[in-house]
Amino acid sequence: MQVIVLTGASEGIGAEMARQLAQRHGSGLALVLAARNLERLEVVAAECRDRGAQTLVQRTDVGVESECRALIQAAAQTFGRLDGLINNAGMSAHALLREVHDLSWYEQLMRINHWGAVWCTHAALPHLLASRGRLCAVSSLAGLVGVPGRTAYSATKFAMTGFFEALRAELGGTGVSVTTAYPGVVDTEIRRRGYNAAGQPAGKSGLDERGAMPVATCARLIIEGMEQRRREVVMTAQGRLGRWLKLLAPSLVDRMALAALHQDARPR
Repeated sequence: MQVIVLTGASEGIGAEMARQLAQRHGSGLALVLAARNLERLEVVAAECRDRGAQTLVQRTDVGVESECRALIQAAAQTFGRLDGLINNAGMSAHALLREVHDLSWYEQLMRINHWGAVWCTHAALPHLLASRGRLCAVSSLAGLVGVPGRTAYSATKFAMTGFFEALRAELGGTGVSVTTAYPGVVDTEIRRRGYNAAGQPAGKSGLDERGAMPVATCARLIIEGMEQRRREVVMTAQGRLGRWLKLLAPSLVDRMALAALHQDARPR
């Protein structure tokens, strides 16, 4: 039986990954589901058990180091091993830097999106080395190309990208794979609940949601990438193109991103 820890599992991409993993592996899987909302976690856990998987629910705020370490400890003590860690928990934000007066929420966002993944990974690494397991980090296209209006969010996701790229090289030859996923706009509520310039829930998305990827598709692509031990999962043609254009014509990418920001600011 393989044991996988999944953060941010109470809703959105995380909840869908939990359901799909349970559907794929049934009784051959134990899922350790982590998030802040215990009530929603219990609902997702029940759905996974209905698909045959064993579950352990652990309320976790990944912005707190001790809770990240307690999560991994609970998984190892309950199931005796750890075969996978999916660092999916995260929070969004959309604000122009010049509109921000108090930067304290920038620091909090870094703790959630970047440090939470670092703390969980550090705690899990000895177990993953023992099992020759899989690490997965859910970053964002904003972690490959800086997006206007998302200075805080892009910073956290660039930090994730750099951390896991370096760790992948460190783990060469150990049997532990590191997969980084780069979703674009996905049909979830994350942007509406993310920070605005005042550090409050935005209540709306700052991006154009038309053509957003279905959450089921996003979850499937991440799972496939992790199970195939791929280095990266860049999910859209636009994302792949933007990555190469950033190298070949960076000024063009800046203009395209700024034009998108202005388009997204129009009333809809």
